[in-house]
Amino acid sequence: MKIEKQLKSVLEASRKLNLANDAVITDVLLDLASEMEASVDHILEENKKDLDRMDPEDPKFDRLKLTEERIRGIAGDTRNVAGLPCPTGRILKESVRPNGLLIKKISVPFGVIGIIYEARPNVTLDVFSLCLKSGNACVLKGGSDAIYSNNAIVSVIKKVLVKYGLDEDTVVLLPAGREETNEMLKAHGYIDLIIPRGSQGLISFVRENATIPVIETGAGICHTYFDEYGDSAKGRDIIFNAKTRRPSVCNALDCLVIHESRLDDLTRLTERLAGAGVIIYADDKSFVKLNGFYPANLLLPATSESFGTEFLSLKMAVKTVADFEEAIDHINRYTSKHSEAIISESKERIDTFRKMVDASSVYSNTSTAFTDGAQFGLGAEIGISTQKLHARGPMALEELTSYKWIIEGQGQVRP
Repeated sequence: MKIEKQLKSVLEASRKLNLANDAVITDVLLDLASEMEASVDHILEENKKDLDRMDPEDPKFDRLKLTEERIRGIAGDTRNVAGLPCPTGRILKESVRPNGLLIKKISVPFGVIGIIYEARPNVTLDVFSLCLKSGNACVLKGGSDAIYSNNAIVSVIKKVLVKYGLDEDTVVLLPAGREETNEMLKAHGYIDLIIPRGSQGLISFVRENATIPVIETGAGICHTYFDEYGDSAKGRDIIFNAKTRRPSVCNALDCLVIHESRLDDLTRLTERLAGAGVIIYADDKSFVKLNGFYPANLLLPATSESFGTEFLSLKMAVKTVADFEEAIDHINRYTSKHSEAIISESKERIDTFRKMVDASSVYSNTSTAFTDGAQFGLGAEIGISTQKLHARGPMALEELTSYKWIIEGQGQVRP
């Protein structure tokens, strides 16, 4: 195995980490945040090397791009993680059996977590911070598109680890080759869990080829349903925010679903989008309403491919529905189970929407842009799980732990 030596070193580091004091880990993370801010110029220089190799029109370009503000934001998330309670060593369940045995269920780290990701160097620090705070070592497999940025960030991390006497192989960044990916997916005995972050193609590849456990962090095909009882002023601002805040991220709005009785409000709901240059793929009924109002160069007829697409750019579909039930059916047909929203002043409609829509995060009268670990008060996130086994939605410290049973006896033997 080409990467076996690296995997052995990170496995050994993970075992040492079991003995690390949480106070030391907290200090490491706080110092790391400061070192990241002090290294801004170097990190931006390395990030520019990556950016220079990517087409600015590529939807991944914005994900790849670092700025001083974004680096300070990442450092801030690291400080947030440092301040959170340690998630390991918690007693989840405790009982004394009739024979006197004391049985405890205690949270523990997974051990070694592998992350495969594309064009998002912020993931490098977020993942490491969460893994370290939860007592896990990590194997990082970034894409070739972010190799300079990732190397720069990992070098800062290793510098701080050594400073505090921790094993620098607590984090390992693998080469960007495909061979290394294939070996990582089959690294039994070295990696306990794989989490992919990136395009649907990457996630599908990992799911289909991994022979070790995978937590699927799927694509974000996000809908917002504007109900017949929706407030148009709220709707206008929510839709604008969900689509334009950062169109390249997984919680961005992809399809506005609108009740046909509210089509007269569609021009108001979309008026701010035109100023941001959002291209709308409108179905027949919504196209008639928008034609002549919305800029002609930004308004196109929807096709079957317009629905169920994660645009990752300033593009959005509009679907008209005859009733509430059709809205639910449309969303459940095309959802990626990431984030879905309803805009309505009807409590009954909101309650039903929450029960009937199958997604990890379900919103009412607010933007899907909030699907984020930091926004949920988790400090940061390692990914957003769209599956139902073990973890769902933004994954942070608690989701990076498993548990073990501790049994204390006084000489009991089983009859």
